[in-house]
Amino acid sequence: MDLYSTLMAILKYTVAGIGVVYVAFYLFKPYLEKSQILQTLELKKGLSAQTLPLRLQAYERLVLFVERVNPANMLIRLGANQMPAAELHIIIINEIRNEYQHNVTQQIYVTERAWAVIKRVKEDTLAVVNSAVKALPEGANGLDLGRITLNHLSKLEDNPYDIAITLLRKDLEDLF
Repeated sequence: MDLYSTLMAILKYTVAGIGVVYVAFYLFKPYLEKSQILQTLELKKGLSAQTLPLRLQAYERLVLFVERVNPANMLIRLGANQMPAAELHIIIINEIRNEYQHNVTQQIYVTERAWAVIKRVKEDTLAVVNSAVKALPEGANGLDLGRITLNHLSKLEDNPYDIAITLLRKDLEDLF
């Protein structure tokens, strides 16, 4: 055999081999893609099983946050009647900030919308308390601050704390 016929034989077998590999690849490609999709779904299922309890707990804690910073609940818990308004104001501001900082990591497990609701509740509560303290006369007591704060909230058409909890529940329902 001469060199030319040997090269042609090698080329023939090489082209035939490439053709066989090409056909085999396209025959197995759908199977490989399906297998990859199934593996991805299994991974997501495993992650979901691990993170779902954490997400539920995060929503529980955020609802608790809303309830704890609600002035109606906070004033009772802090014993508002027994101290000067300026002192109660400082305690309320610190209480709101501490509650927020205590729950700040929950934003990892909730949606952006839910976390935006929490930030808004915090900011609005601080604004209500700050505006109430500005409306007080010199030497007012905690009872006066509580009364003005609750009076301001009662003038609102809708209770912002109920709205926040409703939005958190709606967000949680969207998980399922």
